[in-house]
Amino acid sequence: MARYNIAEAKAKFSELVDKAMAGEEVVIARANQPLLKLVPYHGRGRTLKPGSAKGQIWMSDDFDQPLDDFKDYM
Repeated sequence: MARYNIAEAKAKFSELVDKAMAGEEVVIARANQPLLKLVPYHGRGRTLKPGSAKGQIWMSDDFDQPLDDFKDYM
């Protein structure tokens, strides 16, 4: 794990990006305390399609009826 203080990270930002893209763990610290980790962005794993769960979810006809346990509070 490579640890850099903020001033060092500013001066070597391009180099740190290259290291992170290569899989190396890059940590940026202030006063010797880790603040953040530089990691590659991989985006979304899959695209979402509206309606893709159609037919897989159902609701009971009485889903919005009060529960017997709560009759005292109503």
